[in-house]
Amino acid sequence: MITVHSYPIAVALCVLTMFCWGSWANTLKMEPRSYAFSLFYWDQAAAYLLLSLVIGLTFGSFGSSGRSLFADLGQASGATYAWALGGGVVYNLANILFMAALDLAGMAVAYPIAIGIALIEGVLVNYIAEPKGSPVLIFSGVACITLAIVLDALAYRNAQGKTSEPGRLRLGISLALGGGVLMGLFYFLVQLSLSLKFDHLTSGKFGPYAAVLVYSLGSFLSNFVFNRYLMDHPIQGPKVTYSDYFSGSFKHHAIGALGGIINGIGVTSSFVASRAASPAIAYGLGQGGTMIAAIWGVFVWKEIKGVSKGTYVMVAAMLVLFLAGLSLLVTSMLH
Repeated sequence: MITVHSYPIAVALCVLTMFCWGSWANTLKMEPRSYAFSLFYWDQAAAYLLLSLVIGLTFGSFGSSGRSLFADLGQASGATYAWALGGGVVYNLANILFMAALDLAGMAVAYPIAIGIALIEGVLVNYIAEPKGSPVLIFSGVACITLAIVLDALAYRNAQGKTSEPGRLRLGISLALGGGVLMGLFYFLVQLSLSLKFDHLTSGKFGPYAAVLVYSLGSFLSNFVFNRYLMDHPIQGPKVTYSDYFSGSFKHHAIGALGGIINGIGVTSSFVASRAASPAIAYGLGQGGTMIAAIWGVFVWKEIKGVSKGTYVMVAAMLVLFLAGLSLLVTSMLH
């Protein structure tokens, strides 16, 4: 398999992850409003899984390091499979809870709660598991990114100019809390299935490509529980059935699949880079996708327009804090 040993290349892959994690949800905006989120999510999850298989059969099977994909899958222990599958299940539930929180409480409430918790928890847990890099720089970077998320949420609150009803708000906050805690755990769970070094794979543990494939399988299979529930109890709009999915046009399915491909590239890049860059830094840089999502929202989708200069100042400050935080994370491995 093809592995990464160079820190600059690992950082470049983490930046790719950041762009992918901040961009895949754009495909949901491309879908017609009449096409339910739960139907889109099936295509996203299926493409996510298929891409993991394709990458595993190519990048995960070529090269001189480690084992080929099928050899890697065949030698892994039951515990290794359980960690990777569990990580996929946890991620999928976290993502669905987060989407529901956004709908109920709005971005200004859901984003700082869910993504803030996920970022702090994820970096902390992964750093404790593998303490690489300067802790002062790593957690200073996390602090900057957390402040940037708060400013991003405040800017959206000013742009939206309204809040949710009290009952919806309380439920949205609860879902954001749960989604954030789970989102901060999934990366660590998958890391437990990985070898400590990708060039000399530990017996019974996965290399990055096998881990991502099994993780993606766990995410896909859990859709038969989580997404099936969402079809019967949608966040908004009427409930949908499997017949509604199969009656969707090629364009509907292609857009959802594109979202899965973008997300899958981001996840694979992160786990491939996680040994040369350390899991804590790889996860922290990936969560910089919030900045990319904000840039899409402001400059492409025009979600913030006709607002006060103060709102634009908050957006500018958010971008500066994000860049400062990301810079601190990158340089933390150089000390």
